[in-house]
Amino acid sequence: MPSPQPGHPRARSGRSGRVGSGRGEPGHRAAPAAVAALLLLSAVAYTAWVLEVVLSTGLDPVQAYISELAAEDQPLGGLFRATDLVAGLCLLAAAGTALATGRAGASRRNRWALAGWAALALFGAATAADSRLPLSCTPTSDEMCAARETAGLVPATHTAHAVTSSLAMAGALTALVSLTVAARRYRWWPPVRRFGPWLLGAELLATGWSLASIAAFQAGRGTWALGAGQRLQVLLVALWLGLLALGVARSVRPARPATPNAPERPEGSATPDEEADGRERPAEPVRERRPA
Repeated sequence: MPSPQPGHPRARSGRSGRVGSGRGEPGHRAAPAAVAALLLLSAVAYTAWVLEVVLSTGLDPVQAYISELAAEDQPLGGLFRATDLVAGLCLLAAAGTALATGRAGASRRNRWALAGWAALALFGAATAADSRLPLSCTPTSDEMCAARETAGLVPATHTAHAVTSSLAMAGALTALVSLTVAARRYRWWPPVRRFGPWLLGAELLATGWSLASIAAFQAGRGTWALGAGQRLQVLLVALWLGLLALGVARSVRPARPATPNAPERPEGSATPDEEADGRERPAEPVRERRPA
């Protein structure tokens, strides 16, 4: 049988047997690379509150809500609102890219990954909305503000801010759970597979601390180091986003020419992009037995 010409579809199909599904195609690497870059940028922007270490905010980081840094009456409120907006939009863009292209594991066949990216989109959208609905004052450090908030005399943005903050954290927790499970179930993203469960456990503990502190503050029983709990909660999410960015970036493998004697990769080690393409490892050739 004559060999196919260079322009023939069979000559372009490579190992997968599908036209244009080669791992080395730039289009197959661009989307995961963009997702990884956006995730990393969002992680950096989401930790902008650490600037309070070097900037004078007038708030106690152990007691104050992180959201109070972006309050309308704070001198640096505009800065922290801007960084929250950047973090939210980058998260939304990263998740949207993964969902729209089916890359980074966001395909219908991988339900855990699909749910995780959708939750990450919710996290990003709620964070961006949160930045546009700032508190008008700082209730943990301003007794008059706390009294007006208790009496319902603060702007409606306080209630809206509480809703968007709750949605953001719900999305973040769902994404942490779903994508960590996906990493372990499908053997993707080694950094997430290795450290994700530990960060998830710590995140759940920090979330419990934050919720208990908020309940105590609203009941007039003090803050219970509310600010420290929230900052730990947000820091752990940012660290996990950094791990996910690293894992997605490492999953973009360079093209490798197929060789007849190349060893097979272990089962389940396909990258998310190979899963999205439906690419499978070639079956081992059946050796014919020669008559004795």
